[in-house]
Amino acid sequence: MIMNKKSSERIAFFIFRLLGFSVLALLLALLGFIVYNGIGVINWEFITTAPTEGMTAGGIYPAIVGTLCLVAGSMIVAFPVGIMSAIYTQEYARDGWLVRIIRIMTNNLAGIPSIVFGLFGMALFVNTLGFGDSIVAGSLTLGLLALPLVIRTTEEALKAIPDTYRTGSYALGAGKLQTIFRVVLPAAFPDIITGLILSIGRVSGETAPILFTAAAYFLPKLPSSIFDQVMALPYHLYVIATSGTDLEASRPIAYGTALVLITIVLVMNLLATAIRSYISKNKKQSA
Repeated sequence: MIMNKKSSERIAFFIFRLLGFSVLALLLALLGFIVYNGIGVINWEFITTAPTEGMTAGGIYPAIVGTLCLVAGSMIVAFPVGIMSAIYTQEYARDGWLVRIIRIMTNNLAGIPSIVFGLFGMALFVNTLGFGDSIVAGSLTLGLLALPLVIRTTEEALKAIPDTYRTGSYALGAGKLQTIFRVVLPAAFPDIITGLILSIGRVSGETAPILFTAAAYFLPKLPSSIFDQVMALPYHLYVIATSGTDLEASRPIAYGTALVLITIVLVMNLLATAIRSYISKNKKQSA
């Protein structure tokens, strides 16, 4: 019986290890494919100039700027609203039918296809509110798309904080609001950053929502206000990979655009991870 248990454990660990390495190999193969096909067009001119000749030449600088504007705008919308919503459901609302309904709706909202968010954003922000195809309309739509993820990760981060933190703060005379903002949130903030990282990865690669609300087919200039249309890397990649008269000439640019998009997402994730590690380190030193 002992040998059978050990054999079963070895087989199980082997399967888990094999699956883990398979996922890693698939990821490396995907990244290697993009790098191999896109590295040839990456240079300073490609990153810092506007597209020319029907987007079969030139660079992708306006699309890079547009993507960063949309990601930053969506985080400005999703992060504070998501954190405040999670604070209400986790710290203030009683665990009753209302909270259960909110959580069910939040989970359902996370499963809605992104193109539905795009249609909703077009109906509300572009047409009803009159923002037109613009950075603000695209940012609000992407913010709604990222909102469920921010809420759920923030709720889990707040739930992981021991109740002794709260009772100790109350014992020292602090109120509920003071306890949340000076004790609970600082302790949970490193885990809340995880939601920010996941949200950035989610919205930076979305095409459907910005297709209806913000992205321009060909706009080789930088926006001058938040009410301007912009080019964006996901939509730019879609356009040059599927449209045009010379797909063979534009294919290297498509791979180069994909490589730049992956690099931007990686850099933003690394930056957020560094901030999380810095906050966690300071919290441990002050404890």
